[in-house]
Amino acid sequence: MSPSLQAPNWPSYLDPVRLDALLCQWLEEDLGTGDVTTEATVPPEQQAQGLFLAKTEGVLAGLQVAQRVFHLVDPELQVIWHQEEGSWVSAGTIFGHVIGRARSLLIAERLVLNLLQRMSGIATATRRLVERVRPYGTQVLDTRKTAPGLRLLDKWAVRIGGGTNHRLGLYDMMLIKDNHIAAAGSIRAAIEAAQRYREQHQPALLIEIEARSLEDVEAILTVGGVEWVLLDNLARQLPDGSLDVTLLREAVHLIGGRFRTEASGNITLATAEAIAATGVDAISCGALTHSVQALDLSLKLKLL
Repeated sequence: MSPSLQAPNWPSYLDPVRLDALLCQWLEEDLGTGDVTTEATVPPEQQAQGLFLAKTEGVLAGLQVAQRVFHLVDPELQVIWHQEEGSWVSAGTIFGHVIGRARSLLIAERLVLNLLQRMSGIATATRRLVERVRPYGTQVLDTRKTAPGLRLLDKWAVRIGGGTNHRLGLYDMMLIKDNHIAAAGSIRAAIEAAQRYREQHQPALLIEIEARSLEDVEAILTVGGVEWVLLDNLARQLPDGSLDVTLLREAVHLIGGRFRTEASGNITLATAEAIAATGVDAISCGALTHSVQALDLSLKLKLL
C-alpha cells in the first residue's frame, strides 16, 4: 500500500498478529492440499496483473486486510490502491491493482474478495444510515449481531463507514437487558448488583440498561447509577406502515439528558430520521452486520 494511502485508523482492538492467524486459517480452509485447478493450468513462472473493479457504488472497506492476505500468500506480490479506505466509489471505478505470480493471485483472490465485499457492504450501509441522521447529531452504533469469527472485521467496517463501535463483546461494557432484569428480580436489583460488581472488579466499566416501557424509564430514573439507557422498540410500526415515535419521544424527554440514550428496534433507512428527530443520542442497528449485502467487487486478471 502506498504510504500516502495507508489509513491511519487501524483499530486498537484488532491485533495484527491475531488477524494474520485468522487469515491463515481462512486461507487453509480454502486451499486445503493445494489449488488443483491453478496448478494444472497456470505455469509457475507466469506473471499477471489483477485490477480491482467496483461494479456498484459504495464505500470501500478492507483494503488493508486484503493486502495482508496477498502478502501472506506471497510476500513478493505488489499491491497498489488507487482509493483510500472509506472512499465512496462509483460503479466502473478501478480502485487498485496487484502484480505478481499468477498462481499467487488466483490462490488469494477468493478470500480477498469475500472480505472486501463484506466489509465494503457493511461500510456502505453504515454510511447511508450515518448520512440520514447527520442533521440531528445522532450516533450510529453497531451491535454484537456479527458473523462468528468476523466480529472485529465487521465492527471495523462499521467504523470505516462512519459508525461508532459500541460493545466489542460481553467483557467491555455492561448491558442489562430484559432477561438480566428478570433473572435479577427487578430493575433496582439489577442496577444495584451491577454497581457492586463494578466497584469490586472494574471501576471503569460503563453500565447500560434496557427500558421497554415508560414505566421502565421511570424506575431507572428512580434508581440512577447508569450511563446509558437502551430504549428498545419504543418506536412502533403501525398497521398502516407508519411509525409512531410518541413513546420514544416521551422517554427521551423524561430522561432529560441525565443518561445517554440509545434507540433500537425498527431502525431502517426509512425510519431512522423520524427516530433521530426524537432527540435520542444514538441509534443501534443490528442489520448493519447481520443482514449485510455485499458490495459487488471483482478482480480481473491479465497476463504480463
